[in-house]
Amino acid sequence: MTETLVHHSANVSQDATVDPSVRIGPGAVIEGDVHIGPGTTIGPYAIIRSFTRIGANNLIDAHAVIGGAPQHTGYDGSETWVTIGDNNTIREYVTINRAYEREAETRVGSNCFLMTGAHVGHDCLVGDNVILTNNVILGGHVEVGSHVVMGGLAGIHQFVRIGAFCMVAGHIALRKDALPFSVIGGTPVRHYRLNSIGLRRNGIDGDRYRALESAFRAIRSGDKSLEGLPDTEEILNLREWLAKKSKYGLYGFAGARRS
Repeated sequence: MTETLVHHSANVSQDATVDPSVRIGPGAVIEGDVHIGPGTTIGPYAIIRSFTRIGANNLIDAHAVIGGAPQHTGYDGSETWVTIGDNNTIREYVTINRAYEREAETRVGSNCFLMTGAHVGHDCLVGDNVILTNNVILGGHVEVGSHVVMGGLAGIHQFVRIGAFCMVAGHIALRKDALPFSVIGGTPVRHYRLNSIGLRRNGIDGDRYRALESAFRAIRSGDKSLEGLPDTEEILNLREWLAKKSKYGLYGFAGARRS
């Protein structure tokens, strides 16, 4: 018996480019000008809007809406895109909006896990191996580096940058940038320390880790040049990140604990 990969109740536009191996669940809608790569699964009642590109081996769960128009009062209907990489898990009720800027894209990398109810706003750039826990909200133009983990119900103001390997606490609002390689949270929000567990899990240890410790001591003291530190991959990444223009500035550091 031949297995039917597209449920009879799904609505798939003839103008969509869908690999024959894609599974499409009941009630799902695939609009025109959509590209979906091999091995991807589209869950029940998920909606994939026009101008969406989806790579290979993704799981897009029930009721997700990918490629909706940007939630911006100035949007003029221009063709803008959502681009999603490979091997992502996008759970139920996730929303990912197209870009607002003309001919731009909202981008999600590869090997990401977007949990239930997460929202990726227009023009966001999300790296690889990112975890957005339940109901994380990214405002427009947010940049999220690779290997970032964000706790549930965190909300990120538009144009904020979150550096690679950062761990963001749940139930907080970020209105300024968060340093790469850090743990950030608290009330008021502050950088606490290096994301030691996440870094060592990804092989950043020994001299590479000690170089980051020195870098964070320098930044905490107000020196962002990082002169005199070894040119490890992480230090080069940090210098480049610090050199880029920031719209709202950088959060400070938590003070010493008091007994």
